Amino acid sequence: MERISVIVPAYNTAPWLPRSLDSLLAQTYPDLEIIVVNDGSTDHTRQVLEEYVQDHPRIKAIHKENGGVTSARLRGVAEATGAWIGFMDGDDTVEPWMYQKLLDNAHAYGAEISHCGHQVRFPDGRVSYVHNSGQLRVQEGLTGAKDLLDGSLVESSLCTKLFRRELFVGLEGWIDPAITINEDYLMNYYLFAQVKKAVFEDVCPYCYLLRSGSASYRVLHEHSIFDPITVRQTILDRCVPEMRQDARQALLRNCLFAYAQLSVNRERQYDGYRTRVRALLQEQKEYFPLLSRRNRILANMICTAPWSFRIAYRLYVKLFQREEEH
Repeated sequence: MERISVIVPAYNTAPWLPRSLDSLLAQTYPDLEIIVVNDGSTDHTRQVLEEYVQDHPRIKAIHKENGGVTSARLRGVAEATGAWIGFMDGDDTVEPWMYQKLLDNAHAYGAEISHCGHQVRFPDGRVSYVHNSGQLRVQEGLTGAKDLLDGSLVESSLCTKLFRRELFVGLEGWIDPAITINEDYLMNYYLFAQVKKAVFEDVCPYCYLLRSGSASYRVLHEHSIFDPITVRQTILDRCVPEMRQDARQALLRNCLFAYAQLSVNRERQYDGYRTRVRALLQEQKEYFPLLSRRNRILANMICTAPWSFRIAYRLYVKLFQREEEH
């Protein structure tokens, strides 16, 4: 039986950590090592963790100074003893069968990465599944990395995946710890770009629990706008030639998304960010033919008449919100 090590970075998650750890302790796969990295928490995370360690020998606690989620994950990987590595955030949960399912699929298809979908649980009790079709797809060679870049099947989170431990060799020198948003995406690219085979089953055992302090509720700031762009530029600069077109498209789409986010907000404090993103798009203008027809039109609007894009996009958002309300 191969051991699975699940790394749980925890920063000020005391109210939610017991629920997360209980869901890991309830896993049907028996040889599960749980490594919780307390990343310099200032709340009661340490006390909660020490109580669990005392009662559950499968849980290992690591206490370190705050260094961010990437440093916490890498520290956990370094301490892991399992042949397989998984990740979970300290305020989420997993269904009891998740890791058994992922490992069974890895063995059945000879895959080095096994991954799945997820569900989102909102504060008001709503549950949304992404996508839960039951589809199974084997990804040969660079297919998984390409699926990550175009946003199909491979989502940016590390938490819906199981990785062979050997894939992490050399990762530490590839990741910039200053990146605090979309660091999952960069790490995923490094891991997927190495494998001969990955397998995806579209079931949703991972549960993201949204709360007022979750990433989805954060206001726009420099990191949230430019870290994702930096991540995609890093991939473009370092990828093999066969991946360059996919990486370029991913960069262009993310610049469009960033500008759209900024266009919804009328505050003048974002004017400088809008100017910077527009300049990045203008630098990439010769590659606009790589985009879909719709995105080409939007990219050209931003470069030539940004006011028209802002008006059109705000109108689109209003119409979309009205449709959701009905």
